[in-house]
Amino acid sequence: MPTSAAPTVPAPSGRPLPPAVLWDMDGTVVDTEPHWMAAETALLASHGATWTHEQALALVGSALPASGRVLSAHLEAETGVVLSGEEIVEHLLQEVIAQLAAGVVWRPGALELLRALGEAGVPCALVTMSYRSLADAVARLLPGTFQVVVAGDEVEHGKPAPDPYLAAAAHLGVDAAACVAVEDSPPGVASAEAAGCRVIACPHMVPIPAAPGRTRVASLASVDLDVLAAIAAGEPVDELADVARTS
Repeated sequence: MPTSAAPTVPAPSGRPLPPAVLWDMDGTVVDTEPHWMAAETALLASHGATWTHEQALALVGSALPASGRVLSAHLEAETGVVLSGEEIVEHLLQEVIAQLAAGVVWRPGALELLRALGEAGVPCALVTMSYRSLADAVARLLPGTFQVVVAGDEVEHGKPAPDPYLAAAAHLGVDAAACVAVEDSPPGVASAEAAGCRVIACPHMVPIPAAPGRTRVASLASVDLDVLAAIAAGEPVDELADVARTS
């Protein structure tokens, strides 16, 4: 049965840590969003279609099949060229995997927090709308870090539906409502919150609005185990609101 028991090692403050932390991948652990955007733009341009930065931003965090359908419809409307959403997604995946092979850019603070969680014995899951091929390519770069990987081609309903985060918690044998999720996009935050998770929102390419109970940080470099324990206990922090009030 799922458990909400915290790891036996507490945070330095002595407060209990969550039973698991569930991580988005693109834009949260690795900086792949620019790769996705470049691949989308290049693919459409090769068929004579335009694709603006604003259009690309609208797809950030969405399930790949949904993004594929948007790109397919846009390509056909502009040029008459017919490519299925599945064909487009497969092409984009291969392009992003190739770009990662040339060099990985980690999001600030992500590796440090993952390392601290590992040392404290807190299980982590990777919860991504990227497909298994890309998720495994990233997970292999961090061996032993993620006990569970939930990929976008393995859930019936992707983000913003709660299914991916519910699946990750179930695989770990913990209650989603006791977990903390780390996200960078509005669809991802919506998915994690719908699953009942406490959420750390660290916006990358698109803004994430404030909401009751939602933690927002400018960088994961400001999140340590004590901050994580406070968030798990229902004490959110909003660095971005503090910045807005002083600007």
